[in-house]
Amino acid sequence: MKVLVTILMGVGLVSSAFAAEPVLEKQNLFTAQEGGYDLYRIPGVVVTSKGTVIAYCEARELPEDRKGADWAKIDILMRRSTDGGQTWSPPTNLVIPPQDAQRNSIAVEQGFSGSDSLTINNPVALVDQSSESIHFLYCIEYARCYYMRSDDDGQTFTKPADITTTFEAFRAEYNWKVIATGPGHGIQLRNGRLLVPVWLSTGTGGGAHRPSAVSVIYSDDHGASWQRGDIVVNHPELTNPSETVAIELADGRVMLNIRNETFDRKTRSRRRAVSISPNGANQWSPVRLDDGLPEPVCMGSILRVSRKPDAAKNRIIFANPHNTESTERKNVAIKLSYDEGSTWPVMKVLEPGHSGYSDLAMGPDGSIFCFYERGSFDENHHNTANLCLARFNIEWLTDGEDGL
Repeated sequence: MKVLVTILMGVGLVSSAFAAEPVLEKQNLFTAQEGGYDLYRIPGVVVTSKGTVIAYCEARELPEDRKGADWAKIDILMRRSTDGGQTWSPPTNLVIPPQDAQRNSIAVEQGFSGSDSLTINNPVALVDQSSESIHFLYCIEYARCYYMRSDDDGQTFTKPADITTTFEAFRAEYNWKVIATGPGHGIQLRNGRLLVPVWLSTGTGGGAHRPSAVSVIYSDDHGASWQRGDIVVNHPELTNPSETVAIELADGRVMLNIRNETFDRKTRSRRRAVSISPNGANQWSPVRLDDGLPEPVCMGSILRVSRKPDAAKNRIIFANPHNTESTERKNVAIKLSYDEGSTWPVMKVLEPGHSGYSDLAMGPDGSIFCFYERGSFDENHHNTANLCLARFNIEWLTDGEDGL
């Protein structure tokens, strides 16, 4: 089902962004219990150099006793749109596991891998503006990491390369049993570096995902090889830091925005954590908690919309469930910063009901895409009903007070 909201009258869908009228459009791309899967989660979205929108996610087949579990039979699906998100290709299964792939022993010990099916998890795409390639990373059983590339706008991908040796370089410092890329999207810095936030865990705690630490992996040769960065933050310095998003600041530094479970008893709140590096690999600053970004313990997303001097203003947007009272995932909102993420003076709710993970991308016409988890089909909100793609512009976000 497709829902279109046009704020001002007399504006066509295709021309609205160019006409600088506030526009919001929502379209469900994946619906639970359709297409052969129980539910779809962990959305990611990028826009290629040619303007193609690529949306991807985890497609989960779950036994009744493990509804909503992260350890399950999981595939990675992708859909493409070459007309700005109006029409979409059928879902494509991107990953066929190698024949020698095995279940993660830590999950077996905790009883999470009860079948012979494999978990393929945490898809991350990033667009290489210099080569016009699409780089794609994912993990199998939270134990091995793979990389592949598309040179034809996402129509086909190269044979996956196992890059787990990049994570093995963490071993002496952090003896992980669980690894994960992203999820969401990675970024390319202006100097060409490809950057993907990652998290690691010893797997001894809840969900076999805790306790945890956050770092990055990066490539300076367009994905041919990958290196590890410094560990940014570790438990217990920050309680279970995990899914992290990255953005390059206007001055060339890199800022990480970090999911965590830290509860401030003084303020009775949870907040996103932030750390900054001069190069996106090391010399990370001590983490600070961002008072403007409440954290209900959920993935978020961050995106640069404009940068001086190419635009009149620096603009960064952020999306996550805006819930200041609990860890319930609801009220996904879009926030706007004009000072490189120091403050967030603009906020607008995108989805007031149950809503969770999200990812952001921007089209060549200035349209912004938010691909997010929307609704649930059980009373405890354990199962996501839809993955929805919202398309909006800065005029919608600011009620017409700002525009590109």
